[in-house]
This record gives sequence, C-alpha cells and structure tokens, in this order.
Amino acid sequence: MRIPLVAASVCVIAGVGLSGTAGAQTAAGASTAQPAYGVPHAVAAPPAVLAENRIYRSGTASPLSCPIPEIREGSAASLKTFHRSMARCADRFWAARFKAAGLAYTSPKVAITTGSSSVCGKITSNGAQYCPAQRTVAIRIMKRDLTDPFKMNIAHSVAHEWGHHVQQLTGMLDEQNRLYWRARGTARSIVSHRLEMQAECFAGVFYSAALDSVDPGITWDQWIGAVREAEESKVHGKPRNLAYWQNRGYTSGSAGSCNTWKATIARVS
Repeated sequence: MRIPLVAASVCVIAGVGLSGTAGAQTAAGASTAQPAYGVPHAVAAPPAVLAENRIYRSGTASPLSCPIPEIREGSAASLKTFHRSMARCADRFWAARFKAAGLAYTSPKVAITTGSSSVCGKITSNGAQYCPAQRTVAIRIMKRDLTDPFKMNIAHSVAHEWGHHVQQLTGMLDEQNRLYWRARGTARSIVSHRLEMQAECFAGVFYSAALDSVDPGITWDQWIGAVREAEESKVHGKPRNLAYWQNRGYTSGSAGSCNTWKATIARVS
C-alpha cells in the first residue's frame, strides 16, 4: 500500500492572499515586533474572535454516516461525484456544529474543474483553494488524481478547505487577514501558520465523525504519519505541526481543541 507523501494533499492553499479584503488592507506603520502569537506589538493578546470564538463551544461531534462513493481510476466524472459527496457530508457536519454553538451557518459554493481557472483566479498546482469573497471551495482535478486516485488525499481537499469556510463564517478569516497585513517577516508567517493549522484541526474534527464513511483504505495512524513526513510549506508550516493539529482535532472530536491562536510558537512554526 503506497501512501503518497505529497504537500499537495496536506497543504492546500487558503485564499487569504486572494481575499477581496486583503487588497484594502495596509501594512504602513506596522510594528516589526514579533510577540508570542505573531501579530504586531500594539495588540497585547489574540483578539477575542480568534481566541474565544463561539465555535470552540460547539461540543463533541457524533458519528456521521454519509454516502460517499468509490473513485473509478481515470474517471473525472467519478472524482467530481466523490468531491460533491464529500462536500455534502462536510456541509451536514458543520451545519450541526454551528447549530450547537448557536451560530448561523450558510453553505459554501463548490466549484470543481479539470482546468486551472477558478472564481478566485488561477488554482495552484496544489489543486484546491478557498475563495473568501465568493464563499467558494474551488477544487481542481489533477492528473495524478485520475491516474492514482488516493482517496484520503482527495478527500482532504474538501475537509481542509471547509475548515477555511468555518473560519470565514465565524469571523476568524477576516481577523487573520487584518493581522497578516499588519505583520512583517516571521510574525506574518506565524499568523499564516495559525490559520492553516487550525483548518487542519477542523478537518480532523470532521474526520472524527465521518472517516468511516470516507473509508480511506488506510489507518488513521498511517495517514497522520504521511502528513508528518510531507514536504514543508512556508505558508502552512512544519508538517509535524500540521499532523499534530489534525490529529488533535480527530482525537478530541471537538472544535474546542483547535484554538491555534493561543498555542506556543513552537507548536505553530
């Protein structure tokens, strides 16, 4: 059994740099100080929308049964069906968690293509993006998905990007955007890592309820081992930390375990 150790599956691209609000932000006069959570010195602690968000009080997820089909090698139609089935499953899961937290939930749009263009611009070689302004999960079916459809890699395109949708609906993505554009150097990287690792953790929370439906063909420990050994990404941070947060979400089954904004820099580097 081959487990691909590829950054594309683990480190999909968030739409932060493509956000419609990002261009309106200014970094003029931003401090170069780099406090513990990687935001400008003027802010003494993580803003409440990040550190005390109501989604953290959404409770522990119950098992969720979703009709997710197998993937036929070489079939783009089969992959599209798989992605859309995953999307419906993630939508059901997060709608229930938002209700439990007393938060309003709206579904994102899902755009799947075999090309490189999406509603938020060109999709990178990683194959998936979240487009905040359009509230859209954009997925590109890659050639490797057709020739070697490793189910857990493909499923993660949906699970991780849905984590960014959760951040958007709860106000965390916009707040992270503001902090990102005010920060510099290492501080900016840490802000980015906190966002991405939280999306990994949210994906893990989803898997805690729905992994049996995905039926990935490998054990959870094998998957986390592959994540830990993946290629490092400047935007997303060290694979060992990405694996830590995804596993933390999975083992806890609760978004309350995903508060990366209060974690030490060592845990989000």
